[in-house]
Amino acid sequence: MALLIINPDGPVLTEEQENALQEAHMAHLADLHDAGHLIAAGPLMDMPERSYRGLSILSVDVETALELKGQDPAVRAGKFIVKAMPWMVPGGAIVAGEARFPRTIAEATGD
Repeated sequence: MALLIINPDGPVLTEEQENALQEAHMAHLADLHDAGHLIAAGPLMDMPERSYRGLSILSVDVETALELKGQDPAVRAGKFIVKAMPWMVPGGAIVAGEARFPRTIAEATGD
């Protein structure tokens, strides 16, 4: 499991830069899913502690999760910090079916 945490020392971006970075972030998640590494991911909403931004469930060990999430354009740009930890779940408790991760904001929102 990996958390994306807002970097308090991250870059100040324009709206255009933020939008482009978000699109690249979503494409990266879709690539991880297509490669079979990502089971689920999404933003953490309405959190009292606003520094937590996103959660990913991956099918890899912690070191690989850190490596893969570290390749996220938003992490490379310094917007997010990644924290990964092992998460044990009973075999068969999570069943992955046919799914497709959206590659863009427009796909995610249906716009």
